[in-house]
Amino acid sequence: MDVTISRRDLFDGVALGCVISGGAPGRAEAAQKALRPPAGFVVRGDTSAALSVPHALRDGRFWEHAGPFVPTGERHDLVVVGGGRGGLSAASEWLRRRPHDRVLVLDNHDGSGGHAPLCRRAGADAVMCDEESFGADTLVKLTAPGWIGRLPIAVRARRDLLMLHDDPPDWLPGLPAQAKQERLAGLTYAQFLREVCGVHRDVERFSRTMSCSGWGYDTRAFGAIDAWGTGYPGFAGLGLDRAEPSRFNSPTVRREWHGPAPAPAAPRDERIDERISVRTSSPVVSVRDGVVGYFDGHQVLTVEAGAVILACPSAVVPYLVPDLPAGRRAALSRAVRVPLLEAVVRLRDPGAWRRLGVGRVRWTGAYWNESAFVPPDGVRLLATPCRSELGPGAGSAAGRRELFATPYEVLERTVRDQLARLLGPVGFDPGHSIEAIEVRRWGHALSPEYCRPWDAFYPDGPFPSDAARGPFGRIAIAGSDSEPAARGEASVVAAIRAVEELT
Repeated sequence: MDVTISRRDLFDGVALGCVISGGAPGRAEAAQKALRPPAGFVVRGDTSAALSVPHALRDGRFWEHAGPFVPTGERHDLVVVGGGRGGLSAASEWLRRRPHDRVLVLDNHDGSGGHAPLCRRAGADAVMCDEESFGADTLVKLTAPGWIGRLPIAVRARRDLLMLHDDPPDWLPGLPAQAKQERLAGLTYAQFLREVCGVHRDVERFSRTMSCSGWGYDTRAFGAIDAWGTGYPGFAGLGLDRAEPSRFNSPTVRREWHGPAPAPAAPRDERIDERISVRTSSPVVSVRDGVVGYFDGHQVLTVEAGAVILACPSAVVPYLVPDLPAGRRAALSRAVRVPLLEAVVRLRDPGAWRRLGVGRVRWTGAYWNESAFVPPDGVRLLATPCRSELGPGAGSAAGRRELFATPYEVLERTVRDQLARLLGPVGFDPGHSIEAIEVRRWGHALSPEYCRPWDAFYPDGPFPSDAARGPFGRIAIAGSDSEPAARGEASVVAAIRAVEELT
């Protein structure tokens, strides 16, 4: 009780009060635990400290407690809001064109440089048909001959799955290729399996997490046209030409049709130009009239800016620049990002995983839906909180709320539990074999990708990103949300475009 409470702590506490208002004391206690990681358990990314001020700003509570602006007397030729890949790319590109300018980068997290892409395109070489989906844990190696026959699913489901892989019929006979593509564009992959193929429900349940590691949501939200485009089972009998993508395929699928496109190298902390001043744990709260205000944990400091590039999530921009036209504010607010959660576990002895004989495991229904060995002694786990049955947008918003209300101790327990279930049979003890756990929590991880069946305006437009971007006085909108394609080089492309708009 004798510890001084900063304004940042106050905002975080008020945020919790809004989450648990009207709830029982038990819910309040659980919410407080969500703020404090257990001993020996590290949380990075969108921590409570990083999000408290942006959330208070969003909810209209920030200015009640923030106090007046305090000018620092500083003037910078460019201020970049957001220290991730796009923000640092914008700063570097600006200095390439104007090498003598002063550039300041502000970010609400405790580190800059963004984060490595959490989603992974390569497929798993084993599947854990887990207790959550099928009543008991059964590990099946996909590299073993006859692996479908080892799945703990109904006999008919095995026959259906074998058919999908080896000899699917033409599900849409008599339709021309364009009509077939239009039909697929109106379905998710889960709907395709259930409504078009009519397979046993165990097949859909077994396949559900196939898209999670690549897209951040499961096949109840993943479009059938993109499932066809990325080689999912069940489409071979349709007779569609695979020489080129469909016009309905999402931007990422189209870009990677002939192989993954190499993304430009992103600036990392150790490579940041010494001419760029980076301030972390400094959430921006106001951008107007050539003045940028940010919160340093105690007060709102201001700096003068000749130009500003907003390389933050688009949905944040209306709260920072209240003078934007209503139509543009609405377009920016439509960019709902997909949440992701990654755990990095360091093992004292990796022998158990080596004895397992697989590299990457997909789980069909557990909290963490992928686990992969990272030599020499690490394991990475991926969880996708999106409520996929609601679609990518609404599902991401609902999943993010659940993620932020999940106590850290639950995250630690599920990591230990799933590693014990996977590796226990080969001699793994979660109480002694785990040396450290770091969880990287990203409530706003992946920019939304325009895709069917969710975005009826795609691919013909107009796109919300077109209405959202473009200069507003000496302010430019960057960030991967402002590009129709949300993966790969999108944040770098947006950064260069924003610099061009201002120079």
